Amino acid sequence: MQTNRRILVIQPELYATTIGVFENERLLYEQTIHHSEEELNKFTRIMDQVSHRKHTLLHQLDLDGINISKFSAVCGRGGLLQPITGGTYAINEKMLYDLKTASFGEHVSNLGAVIADSIAKGLNIPAYIVDPPVVDEMQPIARISGIPEIERKSIFHALNHRQAGRLASKRLGKTYNELNLIVIHIARGITIGAHRNGKIIDVTNGLEGEGPFTIDRCGGIPIGRILQYGIEKSDQIEDWEQKLIKQAGLKAYLHTEDPKVIELNLLKEDPWTIEVMQALAYQIAKEIGSMSTVLNGEIDGIVFTGNVEEDDFVMKEVITRINWIADIMVFPGNNELEAMNEGVLQVIRGEVPVKTYP
Repeated sequence: MQTNRRILVIQPELYATTIGVFENERLLYEQTIHHSEEELNKFTRIMDQVSHRKHTLLHQLDLDGINISKFSAVCGRGGLLQPITGGTYAINEKMLYDLKTASFGEHVSNLGAVIADSIAKGLNIPAYIVDPPVVDEMQPIARISGIPEIERKSIFHALNHRQAGRLASKRLGKTYNELNLIVIHIARGITIGAHRNGKIIDVTNGLEGEGPFTIDRCGGIPIGRILQYGIEKSDQIEDWEQKLIKQAGLKAYLHTEDPKVIELNLLKEDPWTIEVMQALAYQIAKEIGSMSTVLNGEIDGIVFTGNVEEDDFVMKEVITRINWIADIMVFPGNNELEAMNEGVLQVIRGEVPVKTYP
């Protein structure tokens, strides 16, 4: 008889915290708690938000009648850590230190493990992360950047990439480890990866300026031009990180990041909006073509996941350009809650070993 395991999963996002409660594979409860800019602007650093977000989500669970004493484990979204292989990791003090001190970068995903650990310690149960954004399975040749002192990094939506690959494998009637796939995660950031036999051997680093531009990130840009721009504007721009990954992309071109406004302008056939959105689709398609060469053209499927719908403007433009490469599969939404739960269940059931960081 199968033992019932109740698992709390926590997914922090820029202005929201999504939580899910699973009993074995079954999702019992899901809630997204929205945080306003005004609410979060009170905190100097992202890590300063831990206590506030923890209190808010526990209060929400209490309001909705979820008995936290029944939890068997807690899983938080993994953050920016040192490069590690994929899998399920027990949260330990070294991991917490690296996240709290932003040793490998500051990002909202860093909150996941810290909040999960705090809740788990109060309940005397284990806490985990699964496939954090720094999963690194890149082949050696993909690390070479062109400057010996700078190696390409693997930072991407590893959790949803892997889950989308598993969903594709079920549709194709094979195991994930048997397939060659190109997976595209489209959200606030866009990452595009080459999956070969269960390993993600190359992927765009959507956080540090690779691949297509996004809602507010610049993507890959001409190095010489940005250096010259930096010299010319050095007295006008105080925070270059803000400029490149929070004030660029669609936000800079269209002066909005609201998808409803953009969609309305597309319906009005605004020429500038159409051109910019076509450029976004063009860059996504170009990167997919690039990843097809990584897999030597031997591709079982092209898989889209995240904030995608087959009939939206960008997807139509992308598919028109790439449907000759391989069959296309679209799995809308973030499947990250399910992926985290699955990773924890495998460890609890003894199906895979738990990994230790670092």
